[in-house]
Amino acid sequence: MAVSYKELGFANTKDMFQKAFEGKWAVPAYNFNNMEQIQAIITACVETRSPVILQVSSGARKYADQTLLQYMGQGAVQMARVMEKVFGCNQPIPIALHLDHGDTFDLCKSCIEHGFSSVMIDGSHHSYEKNVELTKQVVEYAHKYDVTVEGELGVLAGVEDDVSAEESHYTKPEEVFDFVKRTGVDSLAISIGTSHGANKFKPEQCTRNEKGILVPPPLRFDILEEIEKKILGFSIVLHGSSSVPQEAVATINQFG
Repeated sequence: MAVSYKELGFANTKDMFQKAFEGKWAVPAYNFNNMEQIQAIITACVETRSPVILQVSSGARKYADQTLLQYMGQGAVQMARVMEKVFGCNQPIPIALHLDHGDTFDLCKSCIEHGFSSVMIDGSHHSYEKNVELTKQVVEYAHKYDVTVEGELGVLAGVEDDVSAEESHYTKPEEVFDFVKRTGVDSLAISIGTSHGANKFKPEQCTRNEKGILVPPPLRFDILEEIEKKILGFSIVLHGSSSVPQEAVATINQFG
């Protein structure tokens, strides 16, 4: 190991997800590419006493360099601790450094070696069996270093860095238990109709309300509910949430 995330002050996502499930609230995960973004994220999370996942996409890694990102993350932890002293906070907020949508074993391995406390291996573009195989490989390596792993079943539409899909494919509830059991992942990203990127949906995917405003297709909470029943108490991740209405976020939180 080049550096352990524990040396940098990070936490993995295991405990924060468990507390979120018990308290019926969600843990925010924010992508960052530069100093200004990370300042805003840390300031908001310290002020609201929220645990946070700092996410790095493969695109951000190429843009900012993995070594620089490692120390930006470490600086974010130190910034949070200083702010907490100023505010008189008794408990430090847990902060995770997470790889968002890693698509190869080598990428996940490199991030773990550079102080990431959590990685996502997105094998959803592969066949189901290949996804299981790849995800399990990452899990077996990551768990040696107490790094948590997020897998994915289903495909989100939209574009975000190197992640691109014309159409979404909803997660099949009947697959989730088998996937979690065979791979050993710590959390599972699913697809219920959210979308990646700034441009969420094409006009032809939407309907118009009584005022003529385009309305995106509804989220499939029935799928979320069915998945939650299949893997009760397991950590579920939803991507592409930046345009999800607050009332929908409240419903999502009900499922932990």
